[in-house]
Amino acid sequence: MIRIDLVTGFLGAGKTTFLKLYAKYLIGQGMHIGILENDYGAVNVDMMLLQDLEGENCTLEMVSGGCDRDCHRRRFKTKLIAMGMSGYDRVLVEPSGIFDVDEFFDALYEEPLCRWYEIGNVFAVVDAKLTMDLSEQSMFFLASQIANAGRVILSRSQNVGVEDMQQTISYMNYVLETFRCERRFNDDELFNRPVASNKIARANRVVCKDWSLFTEEDYEIFLKCGYVAEAYRKDFSDNKGYTSLYFMNGNFSKIQINNMMKKLFSNKDCGNIIRVKGFFLEDGLWYEVNGTSKELSIKPVDRGQSIIILIGEDMNRIHIEDIFGMRANTL
Repeated sequence: MIRIDLVTGFLGAGKTTFLKLYAKYLIGQGMHIGILENDYGAVNVDMMLLQDLEGENCTLEMVSGGCDRDCHRRRFKTKLIAMGMSGYDRVLVEPSGIFDVDEFFDALYEEPLCRWYEIGNVFAVVDAKLTMDLSEQSMFFLASQIANAGRVILSRSQNVGVEDMQQTISYMNYVLETFRCERRFNDDELFNRPVASNKIARANRVVCKDWSLFTEEDYEIFLKCGYVAEAYRKDFSDNKGYTSLYFMNGNFSKIQINNMMKKLFSNKDCGNIIRVKGFFLEDGLWYEVNGTSKELSIKPVDRGQSIIILIGEDMNRIHIEDIFGMRANTL
Protein backbone atom coordinates (compact mmCIF):
# COMPACT_ATOMS: atom_id res chain seq x y z
CA MET A 1 0.00 0.00 0.00
CA ILE A 2 1.04 3.59 -0.61
CA ARG A 3 1.67 5.69 2.49
CA ILE A 4 -0.10 9.05 2.31
CA ASP A 5 0.71 12.06 4.50
CA LEU A 6 -1.28 15.26 5.03
CA VAL A 7 0.44 18.63 5.57
CA THR A 8 -2.17 21.09 6.74
CA GLY A 9 -2.31 24.47 8.45
CA PHE A 10 -4.35 27.65 8.38
CA LEU A 11 -3.83 30.34 5.74
CA GLY A 12 -0.31 31.75 5.85
CA ALA A 13 0.99 29.31 8.47
CA GLY A 14 3.89 28.12 6.30
CA LYS A 15 2.80 24.62 5.35
CA THR A 16 4.25 24.82 1.82
CA THR A 17 7.67 25.65 3.28
CA PHE A 18 7.48 22.69 5.67
CA LEU A 19 6.24 20.37 2.92
CA LYS A 20 9.20 21.35 0.77
CA LEU A 21 11.68 20.50 3.54
CA TYR A 22 9.93 17.22 4.32
CA ALA A 23 9.75 16.26 0.64
CA LYS A 24 13.47 16.95 0.16
CA TYR A 25 14.20 14.62 3.06
CA LEU A 26 12.04 11.84 1.56
CA ILE A 27 13.65 12.26 -1.86
CA GLY A 28 17.05 12.13 -0.19
CA GLN A 29 16.04 8.77 1.31
CA GLY A 30 15.53 7.45 -2.21
CA MET A 31 11.72 7.55 -2.14
CA HIS A 32 9.59 8.11 -5.21
CA ILE A 33 6.97 10.62 -4.07
CA GLY A 34 3.93 12.39 -5.46
CA ILE A 35 2.74 15.76 -4.15
CA LEU A 36 -0.92 16.68 -4.49
CA GLU A 37 -1.65 20.41 -4.15
CA ASN A 38 -5.01 22.08 -3.65
CA ASP A 39 -4.83 25.88 -3.64
CA TYR A 40 -7.81 28.12 -2.90
CA GLY A 41 -7.37 30.39 -5.89
CA ALA A 42 -7.41 30.70 -9.64
CA VAL A 43 -3.72 29.83 -10.00
CA ASN A 44 -1.96 27.32 -7.78
CA VAL A 45 0.78 29.55 -6.40
CA ASP A 46 2.00 26.94 -3.91
CA MET A 47 2.48 24.39 -6.66
CA MET A 48 4.64 26.87 -8.55
CA LEU A 49 6.81 27.25 -5.44
CA LEU A 50 7.46 23.50 -5.42
CA GLN A 51 8.52 23.21 -9.06
CA ASP A 52 12.21 22.81 -8.23
CA LEU A 53 11.35 19.51 -6.50
CA GLU A 54 9.92 18.01 -9.65
CA GLY A 55 12.10 15.35 -11.23
CA GLU A 56 12.66 11.63 -11.55
CA ASN A 57 11.70 10.97 -7.90
CA CYS A 58 9.00 13.62 -7.46
CA THR A 59 5.83 14.46 -9.39
CA LEU A 60 3.51 17.41 -8.74
CA GLU A 61 -0.25 17.10 -9.18
CA MET A 62 -3.06 19.55 -8.54
CA VAL A 63 -6.72 19.60 -7.57
CA SER A 64 -8.16 22.93 -8.65
CA GLY A 65 -9.87 24.94 -5.93
CA GLY A 66 -12.84 27.22 -5.91
CA CYS A 67 -15.53 24.55 -6.39
CA ASP A 68 -18.12 23.36 -3.88
CA ARG A 69 -17.32 20.69 -1.33
CA ASP A 70 -18.90 17.76 -3.18
CA CYS A 71 -17.16 18.70 -6.42
CA HIS A 72 -13.84 19.02 -4.59
CA ARG A 73 -14.29 15.58 -2.98
CA ARG A 74 -14.87 14.02 -6.38
CA ARG A 75 -11.83 15.71 -7.90
CA PHE A 76 -9.68 14.79 -4.90
CA LYS A 77 -10.72 11.14 -5.02
CA THR A 78 -10.31 10.94 -8.81
CA LYS A 79 -6.80 12.40 -8.61
CA LEU A 80 -5.77 9.97 -5.85
CA ILE A 81 -7.07 7.04 -7.90
CA ALA A 82 -4.87 8.15 -10.80
CA MET A 83 -1.88 8.66 -8.50
CA GLY A 84 -2.45 5.23 -6.96
CA MET A 85 -1.48 3.70 -10.31
CA SER A 86 1.80 5.61 -10.57
CA GLY A 87 4.03 3.50 -8.32
CA TYR A 88 4.75 6.07 -5.61
CA ASP A 89 6.34 5.08 -2.33
CA ARG A 90 4.61 7.98 -0.65
CA VAL A 91 2.07 10.68 -1.51
CA LEU A 92 2.01 14.07 0.24
CA VAL A 93 -1.19 16.10 0.24
CA GLU A 94 -1.24 19.84 0.90
CA PRO A 95 -4.81 21.18 0.95
CA SER A 96 -5.99 24.76 1.17
CA GLY A 97 -5.64 26.46 4.54
CA ILE A 98 -9.44 26.45 4.80
CA PHE A 99 -9.92 22.70 4.73
CA ASP A 100 -11.83 20.33 7.00
CA VAL A 101 -9.38 17.49 7.69
CA ASP A 102 -12.24 14.99 7.96
CA GLU A 103 -12.53 15.26 4.17
CA PHE A 104 -9.08 13.66 3.93
CA PHE A 105 -9.99 10.78 6.25
CA ASP A 106 -13.44 10.25 4.70
CA ALA A 107 -12.01 9.94 1.18
CA LEU A 108 -9.34 7.45 2.22
CA TYR A 109 -11.82 5.21 4.03
CA GLU A 110 -13.81 4.76 0.81
CA GLU A 111 -13.32 2.22 -1.97
CA PRO A 112 -11.04 1.87 -3.82
CA LEU A 113 -8.70 4.26 -1.98
CA CYS A 114 -8.86 2.24 1.25
CA ARG A 115 -7.29 -0.70 -0.63
CA TRP A 116 -4.50 1.36 -2.20
CA TYR A 117 -3.52 3.84 0.50
CA GLU A 118 -2.48 3.67 4.14
CA ILE A 119 -2.69 6.90 6.12
CA GLY A 120 0.78 7.74 7.36
CA ASN A 121 1.30 11.10 9.06
CA VAL A 122 -0.80 14.19 9.62
CA PHE A 123 1.09 17.44 10.23
CA ALA A 124 -0.47 20.73 11.32
CA VAL A 125 1.68 23.81 10.80
CA VAL A 126 0.75 26.70 13.11
CA ASP A 127 2.22 30.21 13.20
CA ALA A 128 4.24 30.55 16.42
CA LYS A 129 2.59 33.94 16.99
CA LEU A 130 -0.92 32.88 16.12
CA THR A 131 -3.61 35.50 15.59
CA MET A 132 -5.86 35.35 18.63
CA ASP A 133 -8.97 36.95 17.12
CA LEU A 134 -9.95 34.38 14.50
CA SER A 135 -13.57 34.28 13.38
CA GLU A 136 -15.61 31.29 14.53
CA GLN A 137 -15.35 29.68 11.10
CA SER A 138 -11.58 30.18 10.99
CA MET A 139 -11.36 28.70 14.50
CA PHE A 140 -13.22 25.66 13.22
CA PHE A 141 -10.70 25.02 10.46
CA LEU A 142 -7.82 25.43 12.91
CA ALA A 143 -9.49 22.96 15.30
CA SER A 144 -9.95 20.51 12.43
CA GLN A 145 -6.27 20.76 11.51
CA ILE A 146 -4.77 20.34 14.98
CA ALA A 147 -7.26 17.83 16.41
CA ASN A 148 -5.90 14.83 14.49
CA ALA A 149 -2.31 15.90 13.86
CA GLY A 150 0.45 13.48 14.76
CA ARG A 151 2.65 16.56 15.15
CA VAL A 152 1.85 20.26 15.44
CA ILE A 153 4.84 22.22 14.19
CA LEU A 154 5.22 25.91 14.97
CA SER A 155 6.51 28.07 12.14
CA ARG A 156 8.76 31.11 12.62
CA SER A 157 9.45 30.10 16.22
CA GLN A 158 12.94 31.59 15.96
CA ASN A 159 11.33 35.04 15.56
CA VAL A 160 9.21 35.05 18.73
CA GLY A 161 9.71 34.60 22.44
CA VAL A 162 8.69 31.78 24.75
CA GLU A 163 5.71 33.79 26.03
CA ASP A 164 4.33 34.20 22.50
CA MET A 165 4.60 30.46 21.88
CA GLN A 166 2.94 29.70 25.21
CA GLN A 167 0.06 32.00 24.24
CA THR A 168 -0.24 30.25 20.89
CA ILE A 169 -0.41 26.82 22.54
CA SER A 170 -2.98 28.13 25.03
CA TYR A 171 -5.07 29.54 22.19
CA MET A 172 -4.90 26.22 20.35
CA ASN A 173 -6.27 24.51 23.46
CA TYR A 174 -9.00 27.16 23.73
CA VAL A 175 -10.00 26.51 20.11
CA LEU A 176 -10.15 22.76 20.74
CA GLU A 177 -12.26 23.33 23.85
CA THR A 178 -14.60 25.61 21.88
CA PHE A 179 -15.31 22.81 19.44
CA ARG A 180 -15.62 20.18 22.19
CA CYS A 181 -12.45 18.32 21.33
CA GLU A 182 -10.85 16.63 24.34
CA ARG A 183 -7.29 16.87 23.06
CA ARG A 184 -4.89 19.37 24.65
CA PHE A 185 -1.33 20.37 23.81
CA ASN A 186 1.49 21.09 26.19
CA ASP A 187 4.56 23.32 26.10
CA ASP A 188 7.14 20.76 27.25
CA GLU A 189 9.46 21.42 24.33
CA LEU A 190 9.72 25.11 25.27
CA PHE A 191 11.47 24.10 28.48
CA ASN A 192 13.20 20.88 27.34
CA ARG A 193 11.11 18.74 29.67
CA PRO A 194 11.47 14.95 29.38
CA VAL A 195 9.41 13.27 26.67
CA ALA A 196 6.55 11.18 28.01
CA SER A 197 6.80 7.54 27.01
CA ASN A 198 3.34 6.89 25.59
CA LYS A 199 2.57 7.75 21.99
CA ILE A 200 -0.36 10.10 22.68
CA ALA A 201 1.62 12.15 25.18
CA ARG A 202 4.47 12.51 22.70
CA ALA A 203 2.05 13.58 19.97
CA ASN A 204 0.64 16.30 22.23
CA ARG A 205 4.00 18.02 22.34
CA VAL A 206 4.34 20.98 19.99
CA VAL A 207 7.51 21.24 17.90
CA CYS A 208 9.06 24.64 18.64
CA LYS A 209 12.30 24.72 16.70
CA ASP A 210 13.95 26.78 13.98
CA TRP A 211 13.25 24.78 10.82
CA SER A 212 16.73 25.47 9.45
CA LEU A 213 18.07 23.45 12.41
CA PHE A 214 16.00 20.30 11.75
CA THR A 215 18.25 17.25 11.88
CA GLU A 216 18.09 13.76 10.42
CA GLU A 217 16.71 12.64 13.78
CA ASP A 218 13.92 15.25 13.58
CA TYR A 219 12.83 14.04 10.15
CA GLU A 220 12.92 10.43 11.30
CA ILE A 221 10.52 11.39 14.08
CA PHE A 222 8.27 13.23 11.63
CA LEU A 223 8.26 10.20 9.37
CA LYS A 224 6.81 8.09 12.19
CA CYS A 225 4.52 10.58 13.94
CA GLY A 226 1.25 9.13 12.59
CA TYR A 227 -2.02 10.80 13.55
CA VAL A 228 -4.43 10.98 16.49
CA ALA A 229 -8.11 10.06 16.25
CA GLU A 230 -10.11 12.85 17.91
CA ALA A 231 -13.66 14.11 17.49
CA TYR A 232 -14.74 17.77 17.38
CA ARG A 233 -17.98 19.66 16.90
CA LYS A 234 -18.89 20.01 13.22
CA ASP A 235 -20.38 23.50 13.05
CA PHE A 236 -18.84 24.34 9.67
CA SER A 237 -18.20 21.92 6.83
CA ASP A 238 -17.39 24.19 3.89
CA ASN A 239 -15.60 27.44 3.14
CA LYS A 240 -18.62 29.54 2.13
CA GLY A 241 -17.56 32.34 4.46
CA TYR A 242 -14.41 32.95 2.46
CA THR A 243 -13.88 34.67 -0.86
CA SER A 244 -10.92 35.04 -3.17
CA LEU A 245 -9.97 37.92 -5.45
CA TYR A 246 -7.06 37.93 -7.83
CA PHE A 247 -5.28 40.49 -9.99
CA MET A 248 -3.51 39.28 -13.12
CA ASN A 249 -0.90 40.98 -15.28
CA GLY A 250 -0.49 43.99 -13.03
CA ASN A 251 2.53 46.22 -13.52
CA PHE A 252 3.78 46.57 -9.94
CA SER A 253 7.04 47.46 -8.21
CA LYS A 254 8.31 46.27 -4.84
CA ILE A 255 7.55 49.69 -3.34
CA GLN A 256 4.01 49.63 -4.73
CA ILE A 257 3.36 46.09 -3.47
CA ASN A 258 4.67 46.97 -0.02
CA ASN A 259 2.48 50.08 0.20
CA MET A 260 -0.60 48.24 -1.08
CA MET A 261 -0.17 45.42 1.42
CA LYS A 262 0.02 47.91 4.30
CA LYS A 263 -3.20 49.55 3.13
CA LEU A 264 -5.00 46.23 2.65
CA PHE A 265 -4.29 44.96 6.14
CA SER A 266 -4.76 48.29 7.95
CA ASN A 267 -7.96 49.46 6.22
CA LYS A 268 -10.91 47.70 7.84
CA ASP A 269 -13.13 48.85 4.97
CA CYS A 270 -11.35 46.22 2.84
CA GLY A 271 -12.75 43.42 5.02
CA ASN A 272 -10.88 40.71 6.87
CA ILE A 273 -8.01 39.90 4.52
CA ILE A 274 -6.24 36.83 5.84
CA ARG A 275 -3.67 36.00 3.16
CA VAL A 276 -2.06 37.63 0.14
CA LYS A 277 0.23 35.65 -2.14
CA GLY A 278 1.46 35.63 -5.70
CA PHE A 279 4.18 36.88 -8.00
CA PHE A 280 5.07 40.05 -9.87
CA LEU A 281 7.72 41.06 -12.38
CA GLU A 282 9.97 44.10 -11.93
CA ASP A 283 12.86 44.99 -14.23
CA GLY A 284 12.89 41.49 -15.69
CA LEU A 285 13.09 39.77 -12.28
CA TRP A 286 10.38 37.69 -10.61
CA TYR A 287 9.41 38.26 -7.00
CA GLU A 288 7.21 36.20 -4.68
CA VAL A 289 4.71 37.99 -2.44
CA ASN A 290 3.60 36.31 0.79
CA GLY A 291 1.65 38.40 3.26
CA THR A 292 -0.52 38.26 6.36
CA SER A 293 -1.54 41.00 8.78
CA LYS A 294 1.62 40.28 10.80
CA GLU A 295 4.25 39.74 8.14
CA LEU A 296 5.00 40.64 4.54
CA SER A 297 7.68 38.85 2.55
CA ILE A 298 8.86 39.94 -0.90
CA LYS A 299 11.73 37.85 -2.21
CA PRO A 300 13.25 37.03 -5.61
CA VAL A 301 12.39 33.69 -7.26
CA ASP A 302 13.57 32.04 -10.44
CA ARG A 303 10.16 32.06 -12.13
CA GLY A 304 6.60 33.05 -11.56
CA GLN A 305 3.35 34.20 -13.07
CA SER A 306 1.97 37.70 -12.85
CA ILE A 307 -0.79 37.26 -10.27
CA ILE A 308 -1.66 38.51 -6.78
CA ILE A 309 -4.30 36.49 -4.87
CA LEU A 310 -6.23 37.70 -1.82
CA ILE A 311 -8.16 35.33 0.46
CA GLY A 312 -10.35 36.57 3.27
CA GLU A 313 -13.74 37.02 4.86
CA ASP A 314 -16.26 39.75 3.93
CA MET A 315 -13.82 41.38 1.53
CA ASN A 316 -14.94 44.67 -0.06
CA ARG A 317 -14.07 44.41 -3.72
CA ILE A 318 -14.55 48.12 -4.47
CA HIS A 319 -12.12 49.29 -1.77
CA ILE A 320 -9.57 46.64 -2.73
CA GLU A 321 -9.75 47.54 -6.43
CA ASP A 322 -9.17 51.19 -5.51
CA ILE A 323 -5.94 50.20 -3.75
CA PHE A 324 -4.72 48.11 -6.70
CA GLY A 325 -5.91 50.58 -9.32
CA MET A 326 -7.34 47.79 -11.50
CA ARG A 327 -10.25 45.39 -11.74
CA ALA A 328 -10.19 42.18 -9.74
CA ASN A 329 -11.24 38.73 -10.86
CA THR A 330 -13.19 36.26 -8.72
CA LEU A 331 -13.43 32.47 -8.76
